Amino acid sequence: MSEAPSIGGVDFHCHLDLYPDHAAAIARAEAARIYTLTVTTTPKAWPRNHELTRHTRYVRAALGLHPQLVAERAAELPLWERHLTETRYVGEVGLDAGPRFYKSLEAQRHVFERVLERCAEAGGKILTVHSVRSVLAVLDMIEAHLPRERGSVVLHWFTGSKSDARRAAALGCYFSINAEMTRTDRGRELIGSLPRDRILTETDGPFTQQDGRPTEPHDAPLAAIAVADVLGLSADATTKLIVSNLRALLD
Repeated sequence: MSEAPSIGGVDFHCHLDLYPDHAAAIARAEAARIYTLTVTTTPKAWPRNHELTRHTRYVRAALGLHPQLVAERAAELPLWERHLTETRYVGEVGLDAGPRFYKSLEAQRHVFERVLERCAEAGGKILTVHSVRSVLAVLDMIEAHLPRERGSVVLHWFTGSKSDARRAAALGCYFSINAEMTRTDRGRELIGSLPRDRILTETDGPFTQQDGRPTEPHDAPLAAIAVADVLGLSADATTKLIVSNLRALLD
């Protein structure tokens, strides 16, 4: 992974364009040497994200169409397709079957299926995938539409069962873990069951908090410390593991 040596940590899912000063948030991630995947929620947000990260060393932008916005933004799918050649990274995409978004689930399925199919056709894409109350459907669709030799999936803030996680791992998926996930017994048990070579860290900032403020990529090492506690490893060993996993994903 020669594109980003001397990594200080990994934040594989963050929304830097939702901070008050987008460019400054990117600059802070760069200064902290955090390999950051900044996701977008609509294709219309892509050009500005792409512009600000074209020459960054550690920050990469992902092209997304968030499932929670599909009801209003499904018509942007052709725009998403047009931009796909401009990036290796795709996200945030996936399904959300929670009560607020269940009515749009069929439209979400249509969008996610197209996303997976286009990524499979292109090859080599890395996707960060949302799966709230829809893990089984998400895994079914990944299995049906994105062969593991045609792309890679990182399951963001995964809340499925241990058996779901085993199936996801068998499909080649990685898992991005934030500190919030380590604060429940169920979350810790799930994290402890994951294949260690598939674990990455994330913040999902600004949707999580640290010391009363929105998390940022420079908080990703705190997620690594929380994961280390679950796995019974040192913080240093866990950081090295996560960076090694990132290198394997990107190679």
